[in-house]
Amino acid sequence: MSSSKTYRLADVPESLPDGLSGFPRLVATLLYNRGIIDRDEAERFLNPDWDRDTHDPFLLKDMEKAVSRIWIAMGNGEKILVYTDYDADGIPGGVILRDLFAKLGYTNVEHYMPHRHDEGYGLNAEAIEVFATNGTHLIITVDCGITDVAHIARARELGMDVIVTDHHLPGETLPPAYAVVDPKRIDDTYPDDMLCGAGLAFKLAQAILMQGREQGVVTVSEGWEKWLLDMVGIATVADMVPLLKENRTLAHFGMKVLRKSGRPGLRALLAGAKTLQDKLTEDDIGFTIAPRINAASRMEHPDIAFALLSTPNREEGERIAMHLEGLNGERKSLVAHIAKEAHAMIRARDVGDVIVLGDPSWRVGVLGIAANNLVEHYGKPVFLWGREGAEMIRGSARSDGTVNLVELMSAFPEGTLVDGGGHALSGGFSLAFDAVHTFADVVNTTYGAMRGERAVDERIIDAILSIDDVHNETYAHIASLAPFGMGNPKPLFIFQDVVLDDVIVFGKGKDHLKLVTHDILGRTVEAIAFFVTPDSFGEITLVSGMRLNIIASIEESWFRNRRDLRLRVEDVRVV
Repeated sequence: MSSSKTYRLADVPESLPDGLSGFPRLVATLLYNRGIIDRDEAERFLNPDWDRDTHDPFLLKDMEKAVSRIWIAMGNGEKILVYTDYDADGIPGGVILRDLFAKLGYTNVEHYMPHRHDEGYGLNAEAIEVFATNGTHLIITVDCGITDVAHIARARELGMDVIVTDHHLPGETLPPAYAVVDPKRIDDTYPDDMLCGAGLAFKLAQAILMQGREQGVVTVSEGWEKWLLDMVGIATVADMVPLLKENRTLAHFGMKVLRKSGRPGLRALLAGAKTLQDKLTEDDIGFTIAPRINAASRMEHPDIAFALLSTPNREEGERIAMHLEGLNGERKSLVAHIAKEAHAMIRARDVGDVIVLGDPSWRVGVLGIAANNLVEHYGKPVFLWGREGAEMIRGSARSDGTVNLVELMSAFPEGTLVDGGGHALSGGFSLAFDAVHTFADVVNTTYGAMRGERAVDERIIDAILSIDDVHNETYAHIASLAPFGMGNPKPLFIFQDVVLDDVIVFGKGKDHLKLVTHDILGRTVEAIAFFVTPDSFGEITLVSGMRLNIIASIEESWFRNRRDLRLRVEDVRVV
C-alpha cells in the first residue's frame, strides 16, 4: 500500500438521469458510476432474474452436437473421461459434471486433472496415449483444450472423440474435436462470451438435462441443476471474469446456493477458516475458498481439491479440509520465503527494466503469486523460475501493464523458450536449463524494444462520505449492487476529516493495522488495513490525534460471530 496511488473522484452531476429517479441517491450514484442510467438496465442489475437473465445453452455453437454425442456415449455404455484444468475454475467445473453423471446414474466416467508441475496446463501427449489404452471413447475438457490442436488430432487417430468446453481465446485453427463449445469462437453468437470454464460446464449440464427430459430418459426433477450453482459461483468470482450480463446472474444465484450448500468438504473448509457459510461474500471466495482450492495443485495434486468439493462423506470432507488448510499454510510460507530471497537478490544487483530471477529450489507452483507481489512492490514486469529437480526450467511471468506477455515471449529469439504462453498480464514459460544463464539479458533486450507506457493505476472514488454515514442503511444500499468483482468493483469512498482516536497494530506478525475513530454520536468505528503498518503510507506515520481523509470501502464483519460495520482502508491522506 502506498500513498503514490492515483485516485479520482467520480464526476457525478447533481441531477442524475431520469432513468435513475426513484432510487436512493447513493444507489443511483453507484449505478451511474458503472455506466447504468437506464431504468430497465438498473432493475436487471439490482434484481437478477433467472428466467429473464440466463440464456438457452443450445445457443452456444456445437452444444447440440456435444450433448447428442454424450447421450450416445451413455446409451452405449462408453467410457467417458472428463479432463479439467487444475485451478479454482476447472476443478469446480469438473465437480459439476461429476455430480451430473452421478445424478444420472452413469458410472463409466473417469475424472482427470493434470499435475501442475509434471504435466502443465491443458492436454498432454502422454495422457492421451494412456487414455486410449484404458478404453476411453469420449473425452470432455473443462476450462482447457481450445489450443490443443495436435493433442486432439492424436486422440482422434487413436479412436477417441473429444468435446472441448473452454472459455479461452482460440488460436488460428480450432482443434479437430467432435464439438468445440467456446463462446469466444469467432463464429459463435452466444449473448455472453465471458463465461468462465465452470460456467460453460454448467451450461453443458443444463443442456444434457434439457435434451434428456425432452426425450423422456431423465427423471431428475426440474431445477435440480441449480444446486450446481455453488461451483459456478466459486469459479465465476475466482477466475475474475466480468460480473456483468449472464455472469452476474450466475454469480448472484451461485452465492445464494453457496450459503446453503450441503457439501461436507466445503462446509468443513469454511468452518476451519472461521468463515460463516450463511454470511458468505465474494471476498470469502477470493481470500478463503479459492486459495485453498489452488493450494492443492500448487503444493501436491488438484485431485485433493476435487475430492474436497465432491465427497458426500462428512468425515472425509473434514479430513481433506484439514489437509488443504495445512497445504495453504505451506504455500504462504513458501511464497514469503521466495519473496524474501528475491528482495535480497534485487538489492544485490542491477535487475534491469524486467526482474528476472530464479533458483533451482523454488517451487514452480507458487511462483505466480510471488511474481504478483514483486510487480506490486517494484512496478516492473517479473519473470521467476524454478526447477525442483526436473530436467527443464519452468516459471511464471507477470506484467506491470507496459507489455503484453504473450507478445513479449513471442518476440524472444527462436529457441529461447521450450514453451510459453498465457494472457497479456500473466503467463507461464519453460526453457532448457542451459538457457537460464542468458535469459535475463534476452528478456530485458526484447522488452526494451517493445515496451510501452505503464497504465496509470487510477482508482475511481464513488462518492464523498463521512464517518457518520457508516450505518446499516448505507451498507444496505451498497450491498444491493453485490456481488462485486471484475466489471463491478466494490464501491470506494473518501471519508473526510477523520480524527484518529487510536492506532493499533495487530496479528501474529504485527503486520495488520486498525484505525479507531468515532462518529457524531460517539459510536466507535474501526478501519482495517491488512499487511500494512503505521509507516506504510509514504512520508507519514499514523498516530492517534491525526486528522485524515481515509479512502476505503464499507464492509460487514462477523468476527467472533458479532456483526460490525467497518472500513476496509485503501489509502490515507493527511488533512
